[in-house]
Amino acid sequence: MQWETVIGLEIHAQLATRSKIFSGASTAYGAEPNAQACAIDLGLPGVLPVLNAEAVRMAVKFGLAIDARIAPLSVFARKNYFYPDLPKGYQISQYELPVVQQGTLDIELEDGVCKTIGITRAHLEEDAGKSLHEDFHGMSGIDLNRAGTPLLEIVSEPDLRSAKEAVAYMKKLHALVRYLEICDGNMQEGSFRCDANVSVRPLGSEKLGTRAEIKNLNSFRFVERAINYEIERQIALLESGGAVVQETRLFDPDKGETRSMRSKEEANDYRYFPDPDLLQLEIDSGLIEQMRADLPELPDAKRQRFIKEYTLSAYDAGVLTATRELADFYEAVVKAAQGEPKLVANWVMGDFSAALNRDNLDIAQSPVSAVALAALLNRITDNTISGKIAKEVFEAMWAGEGEADAVIERKGLVQITDTSAISKVIDEVIAANPTQLAQYRSGKDKLFGFFVGQVMKQTQGKANPAQVNDLLKAKLAED
Repeated sequence: MQWETVIGLEIHAQLATRSKIFSGASTAYGAEPNAQACAIDLGLPGVLPVLNAEAVRMAVKFGLAIDARIAPLSVFARKNYFYPDLPKGYQISQYELPVVQQGTLDIELEDGVCKTIGITRAHLEEDAGKSLHEDFHGMSGIDLNRAGTPLLEIVSEPDLRSAKEAVAYMKKLHALVRYLEICDGNMQEGSFRCDANVSVRPLGSEKLGTRAEIKNLNSFRFVERAINYEIERQIALLESGGAVVQETRLFDPDKGETRSMRSKEEANDYRYFPDPDLLQLEIDSGLIEQMRADLPELPDAKRQRFIKEYTLSAYDAGVLTATRELADFYEAVVKAAQGEPKLVANWVMGDFSAALNRDNLDIAQSPVSAVALAALLNRITDNTISGKIAKEVFEAMWAGEGEADAVIERKGLVQITDTSAISKVIDEVIAANPTQLAQYRSGKDKLFGFFVGQVMKQTQGKANPAQVNDLLKAKLAED
């Protein structure tokens, strides 16, 4: 039997507010356990939650970016369940009336086809605390620093049909929330994580299969591996005559498998009801329109502009607009370099990004600024140095040895463009290699690269490569 996979994702984006969603406690990462849990977060008697307006604005901003409906009236509800890291015995969330409803997000598949994924809702809620199981010798520790941290839970329609589609959708959302500056997207710290709902059904069937939910996936690689394992598990189970059980599962990255955690609850198990301590949330249409006008240029629009304005390929534009920081850096270099957008693209995607990755740095931490990189590239375009020498200069700049011009002067790296000087070196190379000359003239064209290499070696890489090629071709063609 042929099977079709059906996947829906629930993505939790931690909103980049300085304080929690219903209290003034800090959301900063890395504090000592329980150092940032105030009386409201702990649910102590007599305390009342107060909604963080900035969290609401961030939710609206996201809704506008996915062309969703912003609910003029939404309601906070209590989601009741009992777990050690949930001190109140309930989580404040949204159920029947979420703030963001019915949006869409376009993703590009591997074959270049664009697919629209529906987003059912995005609702505000508070995070729970965290159970710590290591180093407690058979016990668990509870850290409530995360309790009350504002989350935007983004729920997709079951429109995804493979693990690769799920990863493409998740990456697109990850880029979007970072562009909007509503979430830092740090997956290692839990700021952006995913629950994947996976089911399979006979190909051609309209009826959805029984789904399993894989909880708390915090890397794109884990999402792909967990979903692929779960697809294989469910198909094998069904083909052997078994039945898929609706349940919550965890992914073990060391074993590369999912395992059962608990039976999956239904909405009625949580006994949702409106939170009596919070007023209904009313969002004024004027605020919505003001925020719509203030939206930044979004990734898809920026990508298309890069293609048109800088005559870049779709691939280059996609890489350069993958993050807002990289796109801004690229444009700053182009502006300071006085053009040459393709040369700038090659360097930003190549040597610059490679150096960041090698040293595990963010763009903001780069020792070479956009203006400094532009100054280096200007020395290539005005033929002061070759592209090869520029790489040496860049490494020196990265190591803190100064700006491009200073490095070039100190190391004596100015490119040789004197035609007579280059011709003299070529004559010496030809005279020193009569055997290779005879072989080249007898038809072994590949030896041209040998002669180029010898000329560049004798000039310590300083000869202008284009001039070397032209002059060498002429010299080798002489009788």
